[in-house]
Amino acid sequence: MLSKRLVSTATICLLLAAGTAACGDNKDKETAAAPAPTTAATSAASTPTATPTPTPTVAKLDTDKLTAQEIEKQAKDALAAATAVKIVADMKTEEGKLSFNLALDRKGQCQGTMAMPGMGSFDIISDGKQAYIKPDAQVWKTFGGPKGDAIAELFKGRWLTGFQDDAKMKGLTSSCNLADMSKEMMADDTPSTASKGTAGTVNGVKTFSLKEKDENGEESLLHIATEGKFYPVRMEKTTGKETGQVDFTDFDKPLTLQLPSPDNIVDYSKFQTQLKSA
Repeated sequence: MLSKRLVSTATICLLLAAGTAACGDNKDKETAAAPAPTTAATSAASTPTATPTPTPTVAKLDTDKLTAQEIEKQAKDALAAATAVKIVADMKTEEGKLSFNLALDRKGQCQGTMAMPGMGSFDIISDGKQAYIKPDAQVWKTFGGPKGDAIAELFKGRWLTGFQDDAKMKGLTSSCNLADMSKEMMADDTPSTASKGTAGTVNGVKTFSLKEKDENGEESLLHIATEGKFYPVRMEKTTGKETGQVDFTDFDKPLTLQLPSPDNIVDYSKFQTQLKSA
């Protein structure tokens, strides 16, 4: 159901870790040329007529003809075919606010920031082979226990890497895989009971919404682009104990990574050794 997928979408990035619809306006360039003087002699010579350039056809989502389930499938298929996306989430949970701003692609590359309720935030970068995280002081203090303050000072501003083989840290790299993420976000966990909503605009994109209520009567919305590629533009939880939204932008936009400098990186094995002696 939409509401459960929304919460798991935001949660998977964070707890595992412990554009848009291509609707740009193609405006024809208009050129205003002053008419040339016409005489009997010149008018006799015919000028070839230029062949007009055909206007590209933009796909339209037929929200009148399609059922809510068929519209939802269009969004799933579009997300499954995307090569890259930027996901920005802000959720209010029982534990507190969680958020992330993450650009990722199907090569396993990602770059962004994640924040966990009451536990601080960290930056993450992955080039598809090597992943790096830079926790803030609160993260170090939260997980460092009695040594938290010393650990936070020891690793202040440093990037941690080399943890891909550690089962406890594997979720970090999983959160950078768009293929895995899209499956989680649009999983068919239960039969869809979505119904049609209304047309609107989200982040400058023309959309159509689907609405759904879960077994507790809590409502959620899925806003889908109606022109170009029918990407999900926003997942929104509107009622209940956990509310908030997940926005999707920069579809298919190649990532430009800024990897940390080598002198500011700590290897995970050395980190564990230093951790014990801190």
